[in-house]
Amino acid sequence: MKYILPILLLSFSLPASLVADEPSREQLDFFESKIRPVLIEHCYSCHSAEAQSKGKLKGGLLLDTKQGWELGGDTGPSIVPNDPAAGSLMLALSYDHDVQMPPAGKLPEEIIKNFERWIREGAVDPRLDSSPMPDNKPKLDPNQAKEFWAFQAPKESPAPPSKYEASTKIDSFVLAQLEAKQLTPAPLADPRVLIRRLYLDLIGLPPTVDQVNRYVNDPSEANYATIVEQLLASPAYGERWARLWLDVTRYAEDQAHIVGDDKSLTYPNAYLYRDWVIQALNNDVSYSDFIRLQLAADLIEGENSPNLAALGFIGLGPKYYDRGQLFVMAEEWEDRVDVVGRGLLGLTIACARCHDHKYDPITTQDYYGLAGVFASTQMYNKPLFAPDSTEHDKTSSPSSEQTAKETAKSKSETKPNGEAKNPAEAMHIVREDKPRDLNVFVRGDVNHKGDLVPRRFPSVLTNESLPFREGSGRRELADAIADPSNPLTARVIVNRVWGAYFGKGLVGTPSNFGTLGERPTHPELLDDLAARFVKEGSSLKWLHREIVHSRTYRQSSMGAQDSLAADPNNQWLARMPRRRLSAESWRDSLLSASGQLNVSTVGGPSIDPADTNQTKRTVYSRISRLELHRFLAMHDFPDPNVTAEKRAETITPLQKLFVMNSAFMLAQSQALVERLRREIPDDAQSGDILRINLAYQWLYSRPPTTAEIDLAVQYLSNGERNARWTSYVHALLAANETLYVD
Repeated sequence: MKYILPILLLSFSLPASLVADEPSREQLDFFESKIRPVLIEHCYSCHSAEAQSKGKLKGGLLLDTKQGWELGGDTGPSIVPNDPAAGSLMLALSYDHDVQMPPAGKLPEEIIKNFERWIREGAVDPRLDSSPMPDNKPKLDPNQAKEFWAFQAPKESPAPPSKYEASTKIDSFVLAQLEAKQLTPAPLADPRVLIRRLYLDLIGLPPTVDQVNRYVNDPSEANYATIVEQLLASPAYGERWARLWLDVTRYAEDQAHIVGDDKSLTYPNAYLYRDWVIQALNNDVSYSDFIRLQLAADLIEGENSPNLAALGFIGLGPKYYDRGQLFVMAEEWEDRVDVVGRGLLGLTIACARCHDHKYDPITTQDYYGLAGVFASTQMYNKPLFAPDSTEHDKTSSPSSEQTAKETAKSKSETKPNGEAKNPAEAMHIVREDKPRDLNVFVRGDVNHKGDLVPRRFPSVLTNESLPFREGSGRRELADAIADPSNPLTARVIVNRVWGAYFGKGLVGTPSNFGTLGERPTHPELLDDLAARFVKEGSSLKWLHREIVHSRTYRQSSMGAQDSLAADPNNQWLARMPRRRLSAESWRDSLLSASGQLNVSTVGGPSIDPADTNQTKRTVYSRISRLELHRFLAMHDFPDPNVTAEKRAETITPLQKLFVMNSAFMLAQSQALVERLRREIPDDAQSGDILRINLAYQWLYSRPPTTAEIDLAVQYLSNGERNARWTSYVHALLAANETLYVD
């Protein structure tokens, strides 16, 4: 191990602190929507400054301020952040203690679990003084609110001049900013670096040796354009980019809470929605239709629509037990409003469930106008062998749905309402229910009803907020979101795609374009791209072309010294950021290098990504809300219980222990050694050097340096050859160079 240890030490990063200085927007929103309303309704009467002033304070405990619960009461600490079991509050809520709160009766299990989650995640509490829920008076006049940048329609702008040469209109905006800030743009990336970047970005897989050489030998604009088109036409493109959307839609195949062996709330054929997304992206379905089909395919194309799997956008959302209870359904409706609000519109609309939004021009009436749409929509197990359905999904992979149908019984048992009795024989989607408008639930309390609100779109996003009249209103909602005049829809998706390329969106809060969200660093560029995106038929492939053809994308990650010093966070894009691969692209790259990756099968049932016999792409991993797969959780996969705006990036010892010791990594090491031996026989002259060279090209898209060859040859010459080759290749697979893209 004399030489392998230096390689491993250089390959592995040290653990970093994961403690954030400021609470995230999601943590604050969770407190406002799930915790504060319960404290007000059930706790303030006995545990607040007002109760204290009236001589009614119980247990010496104040729960109307953060300082109050930090000090605790007569029985000691009530809440200990990150440790739900350490404080008295969870004991009281559980009713497993002498003190049982609230005294009127035990709270529903979902609320108790929300408190447990809140405490476990740090008990984020922004309350600095004793104050009730914010009043319901709008903070902004609707006309004034529309002056906010995000509610103004995006417009094209002329390309600004710059002393630097631009390749595309994108570059004109970026270079003009750099010039104004006296920053020097980086030179163009080396062809080897660029072609690896392009392949990993567009299809999530590294290029082959021949593909690298094809570009290195001819780095012309024409050849680059040809390669871009080939990658966009590859089935691998949809597999790579579907995951960005599935993160937003909180795609999963079960629920966070499952009682015993009751699998009635799971989604065995959820993969049909995933396959639909992959194929829709490969077919370059316009983004406007992409949205409309996911909200209302059955209403747009009929009950036998070939795109019914798209309805998994809503149909695969969280479902809770005891769904006959109004407060349970209210939780589900909030999830639907939240995924539409954050995911499609970049607004935290669900924050208005209990009170008018504290910062944005979203009222409780706006919230319940949307919630009514989903209250009029029914989750539905559509039989895969419905008597009136013989066609397979023309937009999703035909083989996928056919496989599911062949797996199901030839005659599915159905309930009187037409639903399949067995979820394994069904596609879980949505359908129309009896149309209903909702009353405002005052402070989120389903038993305290306010005004009746017609189903409608939020007022700030429309010139005339008319009630929805067609059934549930899903189709009208879909049309309102996809309407070219909507100021947010195009901006939000353009920003998401931009962030996937550059590590951060032009708006740094991809799911919050509201007052508390970040302002765009390049507002004219964002608006120009959004306006042209709509003009080009909302084609996502057009957007990808526009980005990857820009000089901004093709520049080196090695920036000029003045730019590095003046803009270390690369806010102004003077260089291409070095980025870490997602868990999916990293695993796929390892399988590709070892020769094990199955690229011939697009779509189909889910896999276990740590199973050495499962070699399909990682996008096909089974996603569980109850227990996220350890491999995925370890590598920063988002929580599928909620819509995710971006991936976190942590560095932990567990990640490196997986790389060093897992059966998966060992299997890839052995497979890569066998692949090298097949390519370069043992009796080949200079065989070791040829293999070393080939391994570097398969893994890093570059030849090794002389020093790297010398180190490898010296290590391989000592000890049993097979063991040495396996450990050497293992070190190459574990190196940071496989995990990062320049």
